[in-house]
Amino acid sequence: MPFILTGFKQDLGFRVFGFERVLDRIRTRFTVRVDLSLSQRYGIRLQELPLVCRKILEGSNAAEETLAVTFTEAEMLAYAQDCAAAREAIHKRKPPRKPRPSEAGFAAGLS
Repeated sequence: MPFILTGFKQDLGFRVFGFERVLDRIRTRFTVRVDLSLSQRYGIRLQELPLVCRKILEGSNAAEETLAVTFTEAEMLAYAQDCAAAREAIHKRKPPRKPRPSEAGFAAGLS
């Protein structure tokens, strides 16, 4: 069930993202409310929030019953930990192979 971002509005320290779901030609509006100070505390960038909010709607049964959802602190913490684990996994990868001395000399001669 696809959710389409329709926009956002600022409500004091919160950003409220609007989404629509079209199911059998029926449009249903949803909102996801995000506390910006909490998102900043957990290192979640503003640019990430629309996609994170859409994933919340897609992954929850709340979208079937609730039209207004809040991105909770517990969800932010879990998201921040997942992002940190992904960054750590990238850093643990093997470093790129260094060229052999004969390759390095060949590449330098082309410049």
